[in-house]
Amino acid sequence: LVLGGVEASLRRVAHYDYWSDSIRRAILFDARAAVLAYGMAEKAILEIARKLKSGQNIDDIRGTCVISTMPPAGYLELPAYEETSLHSKAFTKMFELFYSNNDSLTAKGLYQKHGNRYLVHHPPQPHLTPAELDKIYSLDFTREVHPHYLKQGKVRAMDTIKFSLTTHRGCYGECNFCSIGLHEGRKIISRSEESILEEAKKIAARKDFKGYIVDVGGATANMYGIECAQKNTKGACTDKRCLTPQICASLQANHTRQIRLLKSLRKIPGIKKVFVASGIRHDLVLADKKFGATYLGELCRHHISGQLKIAPEHVSPYVLKLMCKPQTRTLRKFKDLFDKLNAETGKKQFLTYYFIAAHPGCTEENMRELKSFAGRELKINPE
Repeated sequence: LVLGGVEASLRRVAHYDYWSDSIRRAILFDARAAVLAYGMAEKAILEIARKLKSGQNIDDIRGTCVISTMPPAGYLELPAYEETSLHSKAFTKMFELFYSNNDSLTAKGLYQKHGNRYLVHHPPQPHLTPAELDKIYSLDFTREVHPHYLKQGKVRAMDTIKFSLTTHRGCYGECNFCSIGLHEGRKIISRSEESILEEAKKIAARKDFKGYIVDVGGATANMYGIECAQKNTKGACTDKRCLTPQICASLQANHTRQIRLLKSLRKIPGIKKVFVASGIRHDLVLADKKFGATYLGELCRHHISGQLKIAPEHVSPYVLKLMCKPQTRTLRKFKDLFDKLNAETGKKQFLTYYFIAAHPGCTEENMRELKSFAGRELKINPE
């Protein structure tokens, strides 16, 4: 039995479980599986399959976790499960060690004692290359719900993904409440324009396609084609973050690849409209002094279905710092630019804001501050 997927990934070491309000063991000890493949796991899955086919041992594969009776030599020890379940400082230390050892270029192997056994956490598999990601998306996916689930009725989630295009993988936002960077990685891997356009042509040729690409993006749509070159050789920085407290100069925000891709998609026969429904980082748009306004103008003119999603998450300086999100001056500047561009195009379009209530550290007074700001500055009244 092989465990995988985001839920298993985030429970691969001792973890806080909301449902039981307790620290639970690494999920392998409760699920009785042989191995857990964490992250997106394509390379680990293939290696597991090849080794099983040839009768080899699968206990030493990168990107997996297994249970052992002995701690592995040369691996870092995490605070034991029993200690993390009793002491919050031990849990914090464990998570810091765990989080800082998730980059494929720099990560060390980890182990964590559970009773008289050990969870062994092998270092991550190397990131896929753009060519490898292109190859995955060239496979002949059906874009249909599996027949097993179709028997139970329509799956509404298909409305938002069946005719969408994934342009890249990963996120370097590192918001402190989010699992994407930990699961997909903090490095952006962008597909080639050719691969994305080829997939769009396949969609346009389908008999059930009505002419509308409902989304072009990823976890954050406008991270496509924007990444720090140092990550290819040194991995993600351990002493700073890409976007906060300010955007790192090494990132070199440039939206030209996205602009070119969107223009090319619009020209494909059979496609009437291309929408960007994934959220965008508004601070990244503003950081691109040369092309950010041009990119947002393209969205306003051609790629918004009435609303554009952004995620300021809060307005309290204290809470935003806890979240690792940009301060509200960035939000104000972006809203002004968005309103200006929409006025120029003569369109009545709006921003949809994601806000989080009751984030750890957030008080009732902080929530009153958010409610006041939303009504005063944004002219909205969130539910």
